Amino acid sequence: MNKSGLVLKIINLNPNIYQKDVIKIVDIFFKTISKAISKNDRVELRGFGAFDVKNREARIARNPKNGSIVAVPSKISPFFRMGKGMKERINKWCLLNVFYIDIIKHIFGKTYE
Repeated sequence: MNKSGLVLKIINLNPNIYQKDVIKIVDIFFKTISKAISKNDRVELRGFGAFDVKNREARIARNPKNGSIVAVPSKISPFFRMGKGMKERINKWCLLNVFYIDIIKHIFGKTYE
């Protein structure tokens, strides 16, 4: 799902809110997270996850194309760590999916994955 898809989903779930207001809210949400991360601040959304930055040290690597040695400078990388509630929701869905696949295998003797 991209940003416009998210806006449409929110509008469909909340038909009493104007589209222009939803667009503003979504833009403010992402800009706030982006600004916080650029200041090396952590943004935590309980039950969803946390946005943070990692400091990557400078290192020596190899170019996979020709095998030459390349110096990679240090950098700061944004990352997202999934929250406990989100992990539980995803794993619950995965378990249900595996359960249904097992039922299909049992009934039809083959998979449709």
